[in-house]
Amino acid sequence: MWCVRTMGRSGLHTALIAVAIVAAAARASAQACCAGAAAVTPGRLAIHEDALVGLQLKTANVFGSFSTDGSYASAPPSTTEWEFEQDLFGALRVLPRGQLALLVPVIETYRRTPNRSSFGGGLGDINFGARYDFVLAGEARYIPGIAVLAGVTFPTGESIESAEDPLGTDATGVGTYQANVGLAIEQSEGPWLFGVTGLVAKRASRTVDTGVGPVTTSLAARWTLLASTAYTFPNDAAVAVLASYAVEGSPEVTPEVIGPPLATRRLPLFGLVGLHPITDAWRLQGGFFLTPPISSFGRATTAQLEFVLALLRSWS
Repeated sequence: MWCVRTMGRSGLHTALIAVAIVAAAARASAQACCAGAAAVTPGRLAIHEDALVGLQLKTANVFGSFSTDGSYASAPPSTTEWEFEQDLFGALRVLPRGQLALLVPVIETYRRTPNRSSFGGGLGDINFGARYDFVLAGEARYIPGIAVLAGVTFPTGESIESAEDPLGTDATGVGTYQANVGLAIEQSEGPWLFGVTGLVAKRASRTVDTGVGPVTTSLAARWTLLASTAYTFPNDAAVAVLASYAVEGSPEVTPEVIGPPLATRRLPLFGLVGLHPITDAWRLQGGFFLTPPISSFGRATTAQLEFVLALLRSWS
């Protein structure tokens, strides 16, 4: 589940680095960092886990938007947009330092305008991800944990041009393949875990029938930087704060369309998440993500508040 999907639909899924228990003296610290990392990324295996499955529920309210010049505006009166998502995900360790993950989302949207309202949804874009840790956080005194990330998102959802609903509530995907690669750096200090992850995502070109002829669009690469800090309590509960910022260049359209130039995008996100162990095998995670409604923070994107709750079962 290590992908950057359309911001405003699911916030941000990205991976950080698990911690190895390298010595008896470091056992407590490493155990704490595993919990801290899992608080940031629900579908990530801790170092002692071989597999996990989980169900994640999301609810988001779109309360405003940013124009192409970065100006923020609240949603117009008598309009509403709610987004819902249910994610079934799992992860499997295939190497001592390597793991694979799968995310299957189901997405629904409710929109209301002054003249009509609509609710629709369906299967979203399925994501497959992989992670390999070259160095584990806490393994070396002066070298932080280093991991590479990779993922592919498949166009299994309904694209916006294929949507039948006039308000587009049955659109659940971007309509093309997306590939992601990234680098994660992480280090622990006692119960604290600090991480920085960089990701780049590129979507394949796609051809859309506009009614007056086919148009081929090619979206620019999206670059995302995410920073997080997590703290683990003695009972292995954890809390984490994170901030991310994504930048996407102007898309290319062939043949060129006469009109204003297509906009670049800027997508900020802040989050507060927590983890609570129910048993050794079960854990509950949740939190919220906010696009700050401040002009110049975002560009050509929506502003939303998203709540997330996940239940996980792991095997060691």
